[in-house]
Amino acid sequence: MARYTGPSCRQCRREGVKLFLKGDRCFSDKCAIARRNIIPGQHGTGRRMMIKEYGMQLREKQKAKRYYGILEKQFRNYFKKADAKEGMTGENLLVLIERRLDNVVYRMGLAESRTEARQLVRHGHFIINGNKANVPSMLVKPGDVVVVKASSKSAPKFKALAENLEGKLNPKWLTVDKANLSATVATMPAREDVDFEIQEHLIVELYSK
Repeated sequence: MARYTGPSCRQCRREGVKLFLKGDRCFSDKCAIARRNIIPGQHGTGRRMMIKEYGMQLREKQKAKRYYGILEKQFRNYFKKADAKEGMTGENLLVLIERRLDNVVYRMGLAESRTEARQLVRHGHFIINGNKANVPSMLVKPGDVVVVKASSKSAPKFKALAENLEGKLNPKWLTVDKANLSATVATMPAREDVDFEIQEHLIVELYSK
């Protein structure tokens, strides 16, 4: 499975915003945006001034990809699926990505970042509707029940996460049972459930060229 293996904080600096890729570190003074908010590279300090229309569209696409931890080929495939559906292509795109299993695990509060959520899913710690689920890109649908595998609940990692669940806010499209470390997909996610500033129309304009 292809994945980005470079420094996470470099991606935030490139986009000039917090992408929340490293969990609690992003909320501390160690955050790269708080310490050194300039574009990586020799000419980073002067590059923001030169951005044009295509550059704005490209940066918005890159920001969305990096926020959700998706590489180019898969992101483009999501766009094609979104474009084939009825409705607004940009909204369809974000809703599709929100339905990914790794994003659901992160939204449940059972991972500090989507990268960690993806790793936990790949290691087989979750079950959907009683069946093994170890593919991070699986798309959930209303009625699906995502639960931590019984043998994994006693692991120190999940015990620590369970202790911090009370302070976590969950999206309204997920009904989270914090005691049993499970969540039911109550409805399809909506555009307003995406709590990160993404101008999806710029992504649509880029891919429509």
